[in-house]
Amino acid sequence: MKKTNKKDLKGLSLLGANLKKKAQPKRQLETFPNKSKGRNYVVELATNEFTCLCPATGQPDFANIKISYIPRDRIVESKSLKLYLWSFRNEGCFHEHLTNIILDDLIEALDPVWCRVEGDFNVRGGIGIKVTAETGEKA
Repeated sequence: MKKTNKKDLKGLSLLGANLKKKAQPKRQLETFPNKSKGRNYVVELATNEFTCLCPATGQPDFANIKISYIPRDRIVESKSLKLYLWSFRNEGCFHEHLTNIILDDLIEALDPVWCRVEGDFNVRGGIGIKVTAETGEKA
């Protein structure tokens, strides 16, 4: 397998960005090349720090978000994913819509073989909601 080289960093503007400038939420997913083409493997990313707003009340909603995918040609860069997820912090969105928006944006950025996004939202009003959106075939 080939190792990461300088050429692989081309187009990554968020990773290693100027440390004097504060990171800001950004609805942009950056990617780098998959060097293990021809082999299916699963990449899993998870956070328990996700927040958004209820579109009706404006109250905060908290969730664990788990992303699993089999890359084709591109892999998502984790800092860009962190800033991407942060961009939902002040947006009102139903959990079902939000989970599918994240999946759609990952599909657009990665064209993965298979991808699943799980949003496990904290209990509010006595009800917890878990949404799973998936596309492709997991081999």
